[in-house]
Amino acid sequence: MRPADPMSDDSELAWEDDQLKALTFDLSGETFALEASVVCEILDILPETSVPGSAPIAGSVINFRGSVIPVADLRLAFGLAQKGVSLDSRFIVIELECQGETCLIGLKADKVFEVTTISRSTTEAAPRIGMHWRQDFIRCLAKRNGDFIVVPNLPRIFASCGQSASLTGTQH
Repeated sequence: MRPADPMSDDSELAWEDDQLKALTFDLSGETFALEASVVCEILDILPETSVPGSAPIAGSVINFRGSVIPVADLRLAFGLAQKGVSLDSRFIVIELECQGETCLIGLKADKVFEVTTISRSTTEAAPRIGMHWRQDFIRCLAKRNGDFIVVPNLPRIFASCGQSASLTGTQH
C-alpha cells in the first residue's frame, strides 16, 4: 500500500480492500471516474431549463422523476472545451452531501464508459506543479493502460463555485 499523502483526498473515497468501484466517463477527451456508490442513474439527454442568475457550472435544471434537480458541467471547473450534444451524451445522476443534506445532481458527460474497479495501488495525488487543473479539485489520479483517470473532488468543486447552498435549495 502506498503511503498516505496529506494533500490527497482519497481517504474520503469508499475504498473496500484497497479497491474502488467507479463509473468512468468522458469529458472533452479526458477520462473521469465517480464512486459507483454515489451514482443513482444514467440518463439520455433530457431538455434543460436555464436558471437565471445561477453560476455557470450549474446553470440549468432537469426534471428527474418529478423532482427538479440541478445539472452541473464539470468541464467548466476543469477548463475543458465545450462539446456539443451527441448520441453518446448522458446525464449521470448522483447523490451528493451538501451542507449536511443529501441532494441529487445531474452531471453532463460526453460518453459513459463502464463501472470498473480502481486499485488504490494505481492511484496518486495530483502533482503540485505542472497541472493545468486545480489540484484541490482532484481527489486522485489513477493509472490504467498508460492513461490517467481523474477522480474529481465534487464537494470541493461545488463549494468553491459557491454552489453548495443553491444545489441544496433545488432538492425537493
